[in-house]
Amino acid sequence: MPSLPSSASFSSIQSAEGQYNNDSDNKKFFHEKYAKCSVKGNFLTLAAQPKNVELGEWLAHQLVEMNRLLTGMLQVIQEVDTNTGMPICNEHTCPTMSAGRLTYTWLENGRPAKIPAPSYIIRVQKWIVGKIQDPRIFPTDPPTAIAQTAYASGDGSQPGSSTPLAMPPTNLNNSVTSLSGANDQWIGKPSGFPRNFHQDCKSIIKQMFRCYAHLYHNHFDNPFWHINRHLELNSCFVHFVTVAMYFDLLAKKDMEPLQPLIDIFIKEKVIPPEAIQNHKS
Repeated sequence: MPSLPSSASFSSIQSAEGQYNNDSDNKKFFHEKYAKCSVKGNFLTLAAQPKNVELGEWLAHQLVEMNRLLTGMLQVIQEVDTNTGMPICNEHTCPTMSAGRLTYTWLENGRPAKIPAPSYIIRVQKWIVGKIQDPRIFPTDPPTAIAQTAYASGDGSQPGSSTPLAMPPTNLNNSVTSLSGANDQWIGKPSGFPRNFHQDCKSIIKQMFRCYAHLYHNHFDNPFWHINRHLELNSCFVHFVTVAMYFDLLAKKDMEPLQPLIDIFIKEKVIPPEAIQNHKS
């Protein structure tokens, strides 16, 4: 990852809604011929929550893993070309953070501003890393109540007592959103995550999607298709979308720039039906 700029204030790290432009080019990646993945098999096995893992812990794990995969794809367009001395995604080739008909803007001093795509992406990367590495948001130590009682994995009974401990709700027959807020509970609370953890997850997913949207609309041909890494890009994106839909972390309206591609993956059953069923937002 390239060096990152100094931290921005909280008000400036949340980008404003995209603005429409008139780009209606026929994109190669919106055709079934090119919607293939390097990874074979059921992506649900990578996304579904294991029975012995608390939901907050699993979402945190998924966010870290998806950030790792996205970073690998972004590095492809951030690597400096020795011939030109510039990366493929630069201020001249990508003067705005565009994705098809959308141009994403960044809040600066409370006002939406169009900034070059590489600057936008670096700010997103810095913001996500800042979230993940903040122990107040992504705690690395178990909460006190758990740390004081070392139970075997999956054991719901307290040693020396016949009274079972109440386990956190993880029934995904209900939407993930419905699991938060009831009886002063929220997603991740049993593992020490803060009350706003679920909303932070959604915000991170939203920004990750915008990065993928830019990669596809502006860089699918060059460099991913030219260097034969488009299958890897598709695999990373399918994993990302499967998690986002399965845990209902991304609104359907925010998926519009890549909806035709997502529809192909749904039609081909690359995105598992369980993810589609759980996607309510």
